[in-house]
Amino acid sequence: MLLQHTNTQVRFDQQNENAEAYVLPFIEKTHAINSATRVLEVGCGEGGVLLPFLKRDCYCLGVDLAEDRVRIANDILKEYVDKGQASFIFKNIYDQDFVDQYANDFDIIILKDVIEHVPEQQKFIPHLSRFLRPGGQIFFGFPPWYMPFGGHQQVCSGKLASKLPYYHILPRGLYIRLLRMMGEDEVKIRDLAEIWDTSITIGQFERYVKEAGLKIVNKQHYLINPIYKYKFGLKPRKQAAFVGYIPYLRNFVTTCVYYTVGL
Repeated sequence: MLLQHTNTQVRFDQQNENAEAYVLPFIEKTHAINSATRVLEVGCGEGGVLLPFLKRDCYCLGVDLAEDRVRIANDILKEYVDKGQASFIFKNIYDQDFVDQYANDFDIIILKDVIEHVPEQQKFIPHLSRFLRPGGQIFFGFPPWYMPFGGHQQVCSGKLASKLPYYHILPRGLYIRLLRMMGEDEVKIRDLAEIWDTSITIGQFERYVKEAGLKIVNKQHYLINPIYKYKFGLKPRKQAAFVGYIPYLRNFVTTCVYYTVGL
């Protein structure tokens, strides 16, 4: 298990630095980021991804289903919360009161390493568009399911279970039995099984976007995920362009994809 999986400050700092160096510049290629920009992050965790946007004087709202992580975000980013530039709330964005309050309210919506955890993605992606202002965009960054650690098995406690690639793509029952054989506890196995259930490939994601009536504005596939710079000391490396046009292969050799989509 990596340090950022247990150390909140390390995780926050890595999210912040990665967003500053890669996420914000990618979004800014197709949408201006300034003091008039309103940003919503779904699955905000401790809020590290939003700090670079707060430094640009954007208004930022972070929502998460983990109440303890929302509390940490409010503590770490108290300076911005106190002056009304940021809010972090424990909330489900399907709740009607959230929809009523924030419909058509945001220029940018961010989902960084979130969509692969969401059930019913065909329903969820079009729901997100309800919160966009005209001309707004949604950023998605996620690991395709078939990449070496697309099952998030790097969070396992055992050395073998956390370092063995690709075994998450086994049939669900066999995968769970293998995790048990390698000594993982039932709570961790349950969490990993949920990720198996909500797995998403590049092709599935692009299809869901199209079915939602959204258009891909920009995309970048990575051979080496930018966050690996902080996790493993590896230099980020963009995927060869031609690989992105090979439907099956691209999922196995692409560790991360960035997309912006809009109406």
